Amino acid sequence: MAYVIAEPCVSVCDGACTKVCPVDAIHGPAPDAPKMRLQRYIDPETCIGCAACEPECPVSAIFDEDALPPAWARYRELNARFFRDQ
Repeated sequence: MAYVIAEPCVSVCDGACTKVCPVDAIHGPAPDAPKMRLQRYIDPETCIGCAACEPECPVSAIFDEDALPPAWARYRELNARFFRDQ
């Protein structure tokens, strides 16, 4: 089960989540991202679903993929695409 970083992270990009991830699954922002699109991403292939990142996010942007609010469903694909396109 992977976790997903959704819209509240955009432009905040705090980074606390990256420090607690035991498998280094959280990356970003993309080097060429416009400032308004800065955010972190969770690699769905690397994430082990430990949930360590979720409580560390100061803007509550991290969700279990099955609990991702419907309004932010597209972030599931955005997180995966970030790693496919690299």
